[in-house]
Amino acid sequence: MRPRRAAESLLLAALFLLSAACGSRLPESDFEDRGSAPPPTGTAEPTVRIGIITSATSPVGGEAFTGPRDGAEAYFDALNADGGIDGRKVEVFTCDDGGSGVGNNDCVHKLVDERKVFALVATTALDYAGAPLVAKAGVPDIGGQPIGTAYDTYPHLYSIYGSQAPRTGSEPGWNGTLYGGTEVYRYFKREQGARTAAVVAYNQSASAAYARLVTQGLKAEGYRVVTEQVDFALPNFRAVAADLKDRGVDLVFDAMDTHGNAQLCEAMDAVGAEVTAKVTNVQNWSATVPEDFKDAPRCRNALWVTGSSRNYEDESHPAVREFREAMKGRPLSQWQLEGWAAAMWFTDAARSCAANLTRACVEAYINREQPYTARGLLLPVTYEKRAEPPKTSRTCLSVARWRDGDGWVTQGGDMTRNCFTVPQLPYRP
Repeated sequence: MRPRRAAESLLLAALFLLSAACGSRLPESDFEDRGSAPPPTGTAEPTVRIGIITSATSPVGGEAFTGPRDGAEAYFDALNADGGIDGRKVEVFTCDDGGSGVGNNDCVHKLVDERKVFALVATTALDYAGAPLVAKAGVPDIGGQPIGTAYDTYPHLYSIYGSQAPRTGSEPGWNGTLYGGTEVYRYFKREQGARTAAVVAYNQSASAAYARLVTQGLKAEGYRVVTEQVDFALPNFRAVAADLKDRGVDLVFDAMDTHGNAQLCEAMDAVGAEVTAKVTNVQNWSATVPEDFKDAPRCRNALWVTGSSRNYEDESHPAVREFREAMKGRPLSQWQLEGWAAAMWFTDAARSCAANLTRACVEAYINREQPYTARGLLLPVTYEKRAEPPKTSRTCLSVARWRDGDGWVTQGGDMTRNCFTVPQLPYRP
């Protein structure tokens, strides 16, 4: 049983607010379709229409959130080349919501009301304002990235990580409270011997809120915690790095954007601050590390990442090899792999319906008791509605670290055996 990656979702929402505060351009909304066949309303229709909503252009920056879309499209392209779903091609319609609530509502209207898509897949929206409309229409949204709280609030929405919340449509989680585990901190304590951890944040409300959540989890696992705050407008990363070195910090967590992370790493290299791990999140689990951290070679090689899906570099696994072959040599990321898994999840659900493809049948597959793993690409995903939140959970982790020349190297053995029973801590988003 595995809870949602609550902390990472909160971090992504925080980074959105941070980027918007920088005065980035206003979001744009762009709609693109890939075909014009009529929507499938029964078994006689020749295609199955799928919608993908992505904040492709947003205040966070171009292509920051396009990975899940690209992975899902690659899967559906390969599926169609192999005959589709029981002979029916999958027709994909994409919509860029520009990272805004207005744009997101517009995408939902275009895909659900105008294009009449059968389902949404691999949604990656900074502001999923249209989630209530999707839920009201009864459109399954499968394998989305839970950047906000929508996937723990509304029925018919299924994130790539699963959920145990009631999802009645009123409040997220249990009466507005969500829960996150301490498995990441337990891993570094038990497997890497870490005892002192730093949490670096901006003096900005969203960044500070995420930092408090991380600090809470670290303290629950018995760490000595060093908190560092930098000015958002004029950050003094060198002073922070010097303090990390003086205090003998083992781990560094942060509530900052990629640019801030790179600046912190450069400062750590400059003052000689060496740590066991500079821990980042799944959004940064990509091949762009050499470019993003080009001026911080020591810190770059101390980057670690944790997640709930198999390392996209693990070519020994057949499902990973299939994904990599379909991506045709493009720069890869973990979010692409999770988008690929989301498309596979929908496809397996649709195939379970045979000739009677209905939304109810697809959702019955998603809601079944048997966990879903996407041929081993995902840690077991389940959906259930618990009246009361769990106090503890048996949670597994996928862990990797960056090595120049080798890329992201899997750590701790197979992710299905890298497991801990940890407390579930409450927080209000």
